[in-house]
Amino acid sequence: QVQLVESGGGLVQVGGSLRLSCTAPRTIFSAYVMGWYRQAPAKQRELVALQTTGSITDYADSVKGRFTISRDDAKNTVYLQMDSLKPEDTAVYYCAARRPSSAWGIWNYWGQGTQVTVSL
Repeated sequence: QVQLVESGGGLVQVGGSLRLSCTAPRTIFSAYVMGWYRQAPAKQRELVALQTTGSITDYADSVKGRFTISRDDAKNTVYLQMDSLKPEDTAVYYCAARRPSSAWGIWNYWGQGTQVTVSL
């Protein structure tokens, strides 16, 4: 069984910062594209950021300049550093992994999510 494990969610004030972590099995982490999705109540799931096994990254327009995705190969961990948080960032955040050979838009493995709430 493949398990992606997210952590780091919580409650923060507007303008605050939070760092999410996602750990994957080495065989997955070393060969898959890693990404972060989020889903707010009554909204569709949206891709926030991704990073390949190289150094290629991509971000949703809504988070560019505020969020940073990074990978630590030694720890099989991908991070999402979130700065200048806004109320509209409130959502459940999901870690996901995609085989490079998969069709675009298809993500093969998912975590169970971690809640991020931005208040005040």
